[in-house]
Amino acid sequence: MEGLENMTFISNAVSLVTYFYGYMNFSLTKSANTLTNFMGTSFLVALFGGLISDTYLSRFKTCVLFGCIELLGYAALTVQAHFDQLRPPPCQGLAISQTTQCQAADSGQAAILFTGLYLVAFGTSGVKAALPSLGADQFDERDPKRSSFFNWFLLSFTAGAIIGVTFIVWISTNQGWDWAFGVCTVAVLVSIMVLSMGKSLYRNNVPKGSPLLRIIQVFVVAIRNRKLPQPGIEDELHEVAGVHNEILPRTDQFRFLDRAAIEHTSDDGSTSVNLGPWRICTVTQVEETKIIIRMLPIILSTVFMNTCLAQLQTFTVQQSTTMNTHVLGIKMPGSSIPVIPLVFMFIFIPIYDCVFVPIARKITGIPTGIRYLQRIGVGLVLSAISMAVAGVVETRRKSVAREHGMVDSLQPLPMNVLWLGYQYSIFGLADMFTFVGLIQFFYEESSAGMKSLGTAISWCSSAFGYYLSSVVVDVVNKVSGGWLDNNNLNRDKLDYFYWLLAGMSVVNFGVYLVCASWYRYKKVEVIYKEENHAEGKQVEMLNAV
Repeated sequence: MEGLENMTFISNAVSLVTYFYGYMNFSLTKSANTLTNFMGTSFLVALFGGLISDTYLSRFKTCVLFGCIELLGYAALTVQAHFDQLRPPPCQGLAISQTTQCQAADSGQAAILFTGLYLVAFGTSGVKAALPSLGADQFDERDPKRSSFFNWFLLSFTAGAIIGVTFIVWISTNQGWDWAFGVCTVAVLVSIMVLSMGKSLYRNNVPKGSPLLRIIQVFVVAIRNRKLPQPGIEDELHEVAGVHNEILPRTDQFRFLDRAAIEHTSDDGSTSVNLGPWRICTVTQVEETKIIIRMLPIILSTVFMNTCLAQLQTFTVQQSTTMNTHVLGIKMPGSSIPVIPLVFMFIFIPIYDCVFVPIARKITGIPTGIRYLQRIGVGLVLSAISMAVAGVVETRRKSVAREHGMVDSLQPLPMNVLWLGYQYSIFGLADMFTFVGLIQFFYEESSAGMKSLGTAISWCSSAFGYYLSSVVVDVVNKVSGGWLDNNNLNRDKLDYFYWLLAGMSVVNFGVYLVCASWYRYKKVEVIYKEENHAEGKQVEMLNAV
């Protein structure tokens, strides 16, 4: 399901800016911002999908439900792309300086477009929240294969993306956008059917109630008990040990919240635990809340990398439209440029999982080779390098345009599009480290009752990155006097913009180091109770993870 769903999503992520600009008559900046807002929503609404999965539905049902919503979105986009009257008249034969004269989409046409777009965004968000957790649930907690699963999940993600940015983009370029959206519709339908075929084989989580409600309860009870003395020992705090329960031991961070678990005593000195959830919480519930608070700085310090990714997915595609796109005698659509880092990732993911991780495991003793936060940090460094390289390549592209007197020309420059592969390849490696690191970090560190929400939080980094991208473009345009406001990349100062992003990425990495050093990994005690019927004994085993 991940391969097929991501095939449709990524193909549109890299090419929709062309559809907005060339078919819906949006300006270059509006096209870029519309795409980044769509992408941001796709990731941010994953929080809703995660809450639904943990609170009401199993992860399997969540994937099927939201997959159907995504299906409706692609169907709406297919209909609009097929009928000319649902789109504004095309702009043909106009020079770059005259594109502002094109007729804009009317309110009805825009409504159809945004309805389809945000149905897709809403649908894919639920799948992204629940699907990684559904896959990881199939492995036992201590099974090393669960760590490998996330790498192979990324491989499926990448394989689908490769097909999307080549096959689907080729269809949109040569056969029409209605055919491309139609193929996306069929692909999502098939993905839902394939996932449903395995229903009887899956381990399915049992929803444990709203994790958001449990977090709110901790804050409410802690504030209620704010005048009580700070508990000195853990035995003074309330905990419930059941069968197959995950018990989170008390930690020293955010000690104010420990007041939510203070046990109340009656007048005769006996302990009373028969209170409602709004009067007393367990230590595990308090620690579950602390985990979320500790995660927030990590998620915020990885946002800027996704802002950089958003720029590559928009402006780099526009750069490619000005260049010679013939590769080995074959004309490559500009939107297919991301296939370069994807192929790079497709090759290096198995090498990372099968070669690097076993070697690193022997050196560090860590099952995953290196810790999740270390993996994310490597990705952030590579992201900064990628932005610096992008600035150098853009400087070279503009110099070629000036040397050949083609600054205002619509003809492709005598510079091959593969030059853009340098920045994309480095960023592909960055994504390989950070993407899986974030998803696995939030899945493993989240408590048992909020795995889907934890996975959804990891996607928030992408969401905020895409939203911040729109803000950064607007702010840079205003402060710089219009670096990116000419609708002509040959006259814009995109190279300055890339170097600015590189500098900000370095600062962001410094912030991340502080946040990662402050973070404390979760410790878990799992209590198992097994009844031996032959001897009539009960065997209790305590595992400290």
